[in-house]
Order: sequence, then C-alpha cells, then structure tokens
Amino acid sequence: MKRLLPYLRNYRKQLFLGPIFKLLEAVFELIVPLVTAKIIDVGIAENDTGYIFRMAGVMALLGVCGLCFALTCQYFASQCAFGFGTELRNALYKKIDSLSYESIDETGASSLVNRLINDTNTVQNGVNMFIRLATRSPFLVIGATVMALTIDVKLSLIFLITAPLIAIFITLVMKKTVPMYKNVQKKLDRAVQLTRENIDGTRVIRAFSNQSEETERFGKCAGDIADSAERTGRISSLLNPVSFTLMNLGITAVIWFGGLRIDGGSLTTGELTALINYMTQILLALLVLANLIITFTKALASAERLSSILEMDSETSDTPAKAEIPEKPCVLEFKNVSFGYKNSSGYAVKNISFKLQKGQRLGIIGGTGSGKTSLANLIPCFYRATEGEVLVNGVNVNEYDKSELRKKIGIALQKTVLFSGTVRDNMKFRGENISDEEIISALKTAQGWEFVSKMPDVLDTYISGGKNLSGGQRQRISIARALVNSPEILILDDCLSALDFSTDLKLRQALRENMGSSAVVMISQRCTSLQDCDNIIVMDDGECVGMGTHNELLENCEVYREIYETQMSDNN
Repeated sequence: MKRLLPYLRNYRKQLFLGPIFKLLEAVFELIVPLVTAKIIDVGIAENDTGYIFRMAGVMALLGVCGLCFALTCQYFASQCAFGFGTELRNALYKKIDSLSYESIDETGASSLVNRLINDTNTVQNGVNMFIRLATRSPFLVIGATVMALTIDVKLSLIFLITAPLIAIFITLVMKKTVPMYKNVQKKLDRAVQLTRENIDGTRVIRAFSNQSEETERFGKCAGDIADSAERTGRISSLLNPVSFTLMNLGITAVIWFGGLRIDGGSLTTGELTALINYMTQILLALLVLANLIITFTKALASAERLSSILEMDSETSDTPAKAEIPEKPCVLEFKNVSFGYKNSSGYAVKNISFKLQKGQRLGIIGGTGSGKTSLANLIPCFYRATEGEVLVNGVNVNEYDKSELRKKIGIALQKTVLFSGTVRDNMKFRGENISDEEIISALKTAQGWEFVSKMPDVLDTYISGGKNLSGGQRQRISIARALVNSPEILILDDCLSALDFSTDLKLRQALRENMGSSAVVMISQRCTSLQDCDNIIVMDDGECVGMGTHNELLENCEVYREIYETQMSDNN
C-alpha cells in the first residue's frame, strides 16, 4: 500500500479534514447518552416537563450538528477518493503503456485490464471508507469506554473485557481472509482472460459451433470464483454474529450488575441507561469496524497487485536519451544475435548476423515457428537480444531512448491492428503534424488510396477498428501507416498475406520507387514477394540455414528450394 500513497499527496487537506469532521460527529454522538440520562434522572424523575423539552431540543441540536459534520466529511472523502482513483488509473495506464513485452507477457493482458479497472475501484473504495469510518469507529469504541468509566468504574470493566475480545476475533478473521481475497482476484483475472478470448474469437467459436463448450468452460471458471468467494464469505460471515453475541452478553452483564447497583443506591436509572447506550455504541462501532476491515482486506489485496505493476521496470527506465546520431550507410546490423523468451528452454533466434545498407531490401522466409517475427521484434527493441548486438546506425538498440529509436522505424505487424476512429486518426499515429498530402502519398504507395478515396467521407470515414473493412484493406492501411514520414527502417512482418498477387506486385514496385532511401525488412511466406530482395535469410528452427539472393538460394539452399517448388506447384 505504501507504493500508492504518493497519489494521495494532492489531497492532504481532504485526508486531514475528513476524519476531523467525522470525529466531531462522534463527539456529539457520545454526548447524547449523557443527555438521555439527565432527561430520565431529572426531567422524568421530578416530572419537569420544561426540562424534558429543553433537553430534547439539545438532543435535536446535537443531531443536526452531527449530520452537518457527517455530510462535510463525506464531501471531503469523495473528493479525496475519486481524485486518488483518477490519478492512480492514469499512472497505471501510463505504466502499463511503458512496460516491456516481457513484462506484459509475464503478467498477462487480461490481468492488467482487471487490475486497472477492478482493483483500482476496490482501492478507491477503501480510501473512501478509511476517511469516513476508520477514525470514527475506533474513536467511538475508546470514547464510549472512557465515558462509561466516568459514570461507573466497576461496570466499565465489562467494557474493557468485551471490546478486546471482539478486537482479537476481528484480527484473526482478517489474517485468514487476506490471502483468500488475493486468490479470488487471481481467479477474476482468469475470467477476464476467457471473456476476452471469447469476444475476440467469437467468429472462430461460431464457425466450429463451439458455443456450448466455451460457455461450459466459462461456467467452470465462474463457479470456481463463486466457490472461493463462498469460502471467504463463510469466514467473514462469522464477524457479525460472533460480535453481536459477545456484545449482547456484555449488555446483559451491564443490566444484571447495574440493576444490583441501582438497588444498592450507587447508580441511577439514567446512568444505567447511558451505560447501555454506550455499550450499544461500542457494538455498532465494532460491527462497522468489522465490515470496514473486510473492505480494507480487499483493498489491501488489490493494492499489492497494483503495487507490483507500478514497481515493474519501465521499458525506457534505464535508457537515457542520446545525442542525435547521424545516419550511416549501414542502417541495421545483427552481430551474432541470439534470443530466447523468458521461461523458455531454448532459443527462438540463434546466432544471426547480417548487415543492411540504406536503400536495400532484406527478405526473411521460413516455416511457421522458425523465428522470423522474433527476429523482427529485436530491431525496435520490443525484446532484448539474449546474446550479441543489434545495431541501428552503428549504435546498440539498448542504448537508445526507445521513443527515439522507434521514430526511425516503421512497422506493419503480422496481426493487423487498427483503432476505432477515422482513417486519418489511424494514419496519424506518428504525430499530429502529418499532413493529408503525406497520408495520401503513403496510401497510394500501399495501394490503399484506390478504396479509401471511394469511401463516403474519404479520410474522415470512421473505420470502427477495421471491422468494417476487408482483411486486405486493413493490411493496406496498416502498411500505409508504417510508410508515413519515410522511416529509415521499414519492417513488413508478413503483412501482405491478404493481398492478391497483382496488388502484392504493385505494392512492392511502389515501395522500390517511393521508399528507395529506406532499408526494408520484409517477412513473408511467399517466395514471389521476396524474390527481388537484395538479400534473403532463410530461417529454420531459429537458425539461418541460407542467405543470399533468390537465384543463389535456389541453387544452394535446399530449404528455400523446397518452399519455392511447393509454392510454384500449388500455383500451377
């Protein structure tokens, strides 16, 4: 929880004044039993109606003042809690956005979403309840005990025995339930993951008529959450009945021994009534405290999950910005690069070396799982090489500020990702200062202007994350987005797969004509898409098994020749 405290620094005033006003409300509440005792012992005993009405007016005034203080506390509590929640969400979103691919893979996207939304709400609610009740309840318990001592010391011993017993029981319940609430939150992560997978893959699920199986799988997950929550609830549910039992036994003892003291003349009826009221106040305060502890327990479990995210190293935390680095003829170089994913037993990429000059094209081909995309991900430093060096303009990518590095690189990913908004919005991911002329030029190179120009609002057409476009249209907009501003290095990660051969050829010709100064890394399953590259790397099980031009590889590389012959026979 300490890791989250800095987000309260702008709300110190509310954090201080809120409990103060709640304490003032509690003070007025503690005075009420004394007024009640006076009404009984003086007004009723002496049949003084005027005194009774005056004391009733005092009680009403105490109630109105207490209400005003409570409303003021609630105002400050809301300001603090919701302001804190807003700052925390913004900080978490910014942190998640800065995490490396390894951190995101390790934590899981579904867990990150659940923490950003569900856990943040839980912690926010905890802050709200802390300001409103965390000081009031203990103060009422202590204050009621002190007030009881001023009335009758001997009977107050019952208070001093009952209250610690309830406090000990509450502590035991808290120790038991904190780990259980953490477990429930982890299972909620799994439910979010299943929901996300089912929504993203709804077409696949329906294509295989697999709805009932997926519903059953989610049902088991939801049932598991319910079982865990039920086990936690069984323990938490003991708080109220056990606390009531202990406190009612205490009230019974007060009435029993108080009655004896009234008979002996050492206690008045009004004082006994006040003692019972104070015992009831302690009971209610402890019950509120018990429920408050449940809220704090959940908030503590959520706070630890949020703190673990905030404590992760940001991708750029150890890479200070470097001075401007001049462009060099050798734009990209791999020196004996190997890479393995975290918790993986082997390397995804093994001992790769090559150089790519300005204006050259490098093709990468290989079977599924051969390491093509893993190799491409090392260039913009999405992942760091386990061994060797990846150099851009002669500088190791690890030494770059990541935002500066990626300004030099344009990427069209294997999985096309477009965002809800207009075509122009998607094309301006490199910066708001990009002109329509640059956007149109990129779309023409990517063979996308032909269909974009026919859209109802052209660049202002809302594309709903690409759901209202065909696969080939999405790919061409994605490629055009990567071409904007003519990056030094252009990475096309198998992003031509949805294009027909004619469009593929036109796009490659346009790249040669309009992007001649960029070094292009083109990953593809098609030999025809790579045959005019200056150099082609053939990947197999993470290793380079061949390197050269299309004709050289047909003569010298058996793997490449098999891929080519298979594709040519399929085309025939």
